[in-house]
Amino acid sequence: MDLILWRHAEAEEAEDGSDDLTRALTPRGEKQAARMAAWLDRQLPEGLRVLASPARRTEQTADALGRKFKMRAELLPGGTTEDLLELAQWPRARGAVLIIGHQPVLGQTIAQLLGMQAPECAVRKGAVWWLRQRQRLDASQTVLMAVQSPEFV
Repeated sequence: MDLILWRHAEAEEAEDGSDDLTRALTPRGEKQAARMAAWLDRQLPEGLRVLASPARRTEQTADALGRKFKMRAELLPGGTTEDLLELAQWPRARGAVLIIGHQPVLGQTIAQLLGMQAPECAVRKGAVWWLRQRQRLDASQTVLMAVQSPEFV
């Protein structure tokens, strides 16, 4: 199984009293999302499931990919690693799932799956982390396939 985690691109700063979920991408964020979407589109396998947080900035990031996606409340800010992994059906599902979400849960999920000592790792805005679950000698392993940042595509 492949688990592809994509952090939303750069968004407007939150204003006092404003709803965090309505923050939109900045013009720079729109370019980041478009660059990463173009890279992803060349890499993604057939039959991919795409799931996104219902926050506006993640919806806009997902829209850049031009594929059908489902918005899931489990991916909203404040979600947990357990919620994300259950939604992805990790590691039981076949094929690949792309999740478009937020920090810190993306970094927490990566740290947990890769066995890092830190409780989370930094994930740049607009970046993609591609993880793969495999069996090797009767042991389950998580392999880091790629990390890509919009500045390098």
